[in-house]
Amino acid sequence: MSSTMESGRRRADSAPAEDLTWYQYYAPSGQPAEGLVAQGDYFTLNGQQFQIFSGAVHYFRIHPAYWRTTLRKLRAAGLNTVETYVAWNLHEPRADVYDFGDGGNDMSDFLDLPGYLRIAKEEDLFVILRPGPYICSEWDFGGLPSYLLRKYNIHVRSSDEYYMDRERKWLAELLPRVAGLQFTRGGSIIAVQVENEYGAFGYGDFPRDLKYLEHVKQQLELNGVVELLFTSDSPRYSADLGALPGVLQTANFQKDPEPQLEALRRLQPDRPRLAMEFWTGWFDHWLAPFKAGLASDVAAPVNMYMFQGGTNFGCLAGANRVDVSPYLLTDATSYDYDAVLTEGGRYTEKYNITRELLAQYSVVKSIRPVAPPAEFAVAAFEPVPLTETVPLEGVRAQLIGQPSDTLLSMEQLDVNGGSGQSYGLVWYRATISTATDSQITIRGHVRDMALVLVDGQLLTEKLQSSATLNSFGYWVTRDASMTLPCAAGAHTLDILVENMGRVNYGKPHVLNAQRKGLYEGPVLIDDVAVTGWEIYPMEMKKDWINNMEGWTPLEEGSTVSVPTMLRGTLRVDQPTDTFLDMRNFTKGVVFVNGFNLGRYLSAGPVFTLYLPAPLLNVGDNTLVVFEEFAAADLVLRFSAKPMALETRTTSAAASVTSFTHLSVDCV
Repeated sequence: MSSTMESGRRRADSAPAEDLTWYQYYAPSGQPAEGLVAQGDYFTLNGQQFQIFSGAVHYFRIHPAYWRTTLRKLRAAGLNTVETYVAWNLHEPRADVYDFGDGGNDMSDFLDLPGYLRIAKEEDLFVILRPGPYICSEWDFGGLPSYLLRKYNIHVRSSDEYYMDRERKWLAELLPRVAGLQFTRGGSIIAVQVENEYGAFGYGDFPRDLKYLEHVKQQLELNGVVELLFTSDSPRYSADLGALPGVLQTANFQKDPEPQLEALRRLQPDRPRLAMEFWTGWFDHWLAPFKAGLASDVAAPVNMYMFQGGTNFGCLAGANRVDVSPYLLTDATSYDYDAVLTEGGRYTEKYNITRELLAQYSVVKSIRPVAPPAEFAVAAFEPVPLTETVPLEGVRAQLIGQPSDTLLSMEQLDVNGGSGQSYGLVWYRATISTATDSQITIRGHVRDMALVLVDGQLLTEKLQSSATLNSFGYWVTRDASMTLPCAAGAHTLDILVENMGRVNYGKPHVLNAQRKGLYEGPVLIDDVAVTGWEIYPMEMKKDWINNMEGWTPLEEGSTVSVPTMLRGTLRVDQPTDTFLDMRNFTKGVVFVNGFNLGRYLSAGPVFTLYLPAPLLNVGDNTLVVFEEFAAADLVLRFSAKPMALETRTTSAAASVTSFTHLSVDCV
């Protein structure tokens, strides 16, 4: 590396001096003259050499009461930057209705993005902002709002006119709210990403839709973005397919960094290299072994993805499409990621290693250290018996149905001001006439899991392993059939179809086909199409859960064997973090004071749901469980730690051992 200083650029002073904050060092006057520059061998910030030590913490996956402490933990590890995506589907839950913390929606408390960016600066951190509009991130539909799917034959992430019009409106709403928080305007944002992994969005080495990519860049600039723009991909495989002239390319990877970084060097020899996503671990799919990340050497400025993964609250976890059975791999509620901090923000050996390595490799030695904050208290509360129930028919009576002779996807339903249904289940009911041993066939695929009942009897096999996915009611088999166990005559057919997560990463034809419910073909009884449907959106929003009526006492020793709402009361003297142990149940969703904690599945690999203390009240707390299959022991139990398949424990040591090889160049 040349020691010659370029005009206007100077290397960081490695000699110890007075204790300074990062902002005092890089913006001593309070008003920097220049932002982040990627030119030559190293980055500069306000004209001084800058090592990017960044970690990903997504504001929408961490309870806002924990934002400040979480960011302080990141700063205490020696990092100087936090990275976050922006989730379009949270901030625009309905078309033209925007929410930045005051929208009265279930996730509104998590959505004060400008507040998060201000806290980052208060905690002496710069920010890398990744506004998408597509973010991947194991998040439903990659952060795209589901109302887009109401448009027939839409092509997302492309120069499709309707898509670009919606994306243009979204960025025009988002960016003015954060433009004043850029570094050169006295804020924290030092870099902004253009789209996300666009080089992977296509087929082979065919050209990508650069008209669209250029459009996104233009919208960023038109709406006030003045800081460094960049793209992120895995350049070893996608080269510059997702790149734009003059926009910095960065690399995403977990292991074998040299081929990725060498590709960056070839593609842009006059610019510094940056590992935008150095994957510190990996995420988990339901019905799959636990993943423990195997991090490897990194010789470049780095953003640790993830520093703290957090939680996919609600029904917001995404999914992956694969070309072999079971084709759809749905993501777990926990986004622990085997990251530097745990899902609940507890310290790990990776955290200690990070502190040691960054202290060793940091060129700037005059920055004031920050002590790691204390961990949040965590406890296991006393078990809570579920003592009340609303039977399934009582649940349906509190839904509003829409008559239709044809089946509609949840996105096509006339709800939410014409934006359709995004999450939860869609309930189809019809009266059918059968003979003895009649056959029911669902044409096409179920999207994604159907609870099929005839006269209240559940016919769908209980989800206990990946082998179950080949049975009737699941997404694997096309045109699945079964024999109905009912006598000849008229019967009530109910089909409750759950959206298990829209794919967040895949080829264009996959993302364009993420509608949920029954819409690929009719339901047949002995080859005759069923008509006269009543379709109910079962969104399970907070207000609906809290206002549910018809609760009746359960007799002691009761069990359930069909989809059922259950309720109990947790009394708390001192709220603390805890984990709900769901191993005695089968599959469903848990609500705490109406807030949707997320899905559970006792088949694993994760058996617990993280419950942060700020969601609890002193005194009584209402716990509601929507169990979809069966539970013999109607008691909610708690744990002071997460529980998962043992495969995580055996691989964690290898993960930490490999993580110790993390290194950071002084470029």
